[in-house]
Amino acid sequence: MTERLRRVSDVVGVPVPALIRPPRLTPGDRVSIVAPSGPVPRERLEAGLAVLRGWGLEPDVAPHVLDGHPSGYLAATDQARADDLQDAWCDPDTSAVLCARGGYGVQRMVDLLDWDEMRAVPPKAFVGYSDITALHEAFATRLGLATLHGPMTAAETFLTDGPTRQGLHDVLFTPEDTLRLTSATARTLVPGRAQGVTLGGCVSLLAADLGTPWARPSAGGGLLAIEDVGEEPYRLDRILTQLLRAGWFEGVCGILLGSWADCGPYEEVRALFLDLLGPLGVPIVEEFGFGHSPSTLTIPLGVPAVLDAPADPSVPPSLTLETPALR
Repeated sequence: MTERLRRVSDVVGVPVPALIRPPRLTPGDRVSIVAPSGPVPRERLEAGLAVLRGWGLEPDVAPHVLDGHPSGYLAATDQARADDLQDAWCDPDTSAVLCARGGYGVQRMVDLLDWDEMRAVPPKAFVGYSDITALHEAFATRLGLATLHGPMTAAETFLTDGPTRQGLHDVLFTPEDTLRLTSATARTLVPGRAQGVTLGGCVSLLAADLGTPWARPSAGGGLLAIEDVGEEPYRLDRILTQLLRAGWFEGVCGILLGSWADCGPYEEVRALFLDLLGPLGVPIVEEFGFGHSPSTLTIPLGVPAVLDAPADPSVPPSLTLETPALR
């Protein structure tokens, strides 16, 4: 396939816009830890807080992070989780909001937030992935804010993998040093070169957002970064087919595929991507090293970037941000 560059302005329809970038962090900043989804193990939370303190930050744990819930799969009641996020976001002394973990539950609380009040305060960095995808989408569509698809404070990867921690640290403190992203595992699935605005997250959450009042109408004009965990190939087929039938991939400029942990043999998953996404005719990079993987990149969402997917297997694919993730 010949090299090509597809720009946002070339896409028919409303393109994904570049979003407002929050300020970077500096040592001494206060950051809030929230749990919008699943329950948080206390010992892992404490270990994550120690890392943040080692960065010179002052972490503040929201009141309901360790409450628990009768369901066993929620960190607290829907209202309590919403209140924690609302209060943290609107606190003038808080410079960033970091999620403690993913799991399940954001879709139950996202509409309990007062988005008008949140829009009225200065923007700040927001970090998480997995179930937090639903909040990344909400911050993008309701606040017009760029966010960080990155490791969470009590996630095992954040606690055990040095490159994962360093990657998030660099994006938060020195974002101009992290303009070019790649990984040792990244490979070109469909070659080409594309320009667009980054978006994405857990693909099952993107599909689950369809039909809701604030759902993004499409990924048109975007560089779509997707990953997932625990979805067998036939379920990934259903998720992607739903998004394709809904026209959600219409006008997408390029695709980055992250980790697919516990999604079945990777060759089957890879064949599925070629079958369903290959006909889109846009550059696709696989195994880009973000999401539910032993080592994970921090991917800024909502910023303009260029995806290079070289046909030459000796040249690693890359995502180059045209502006730092934070200002």
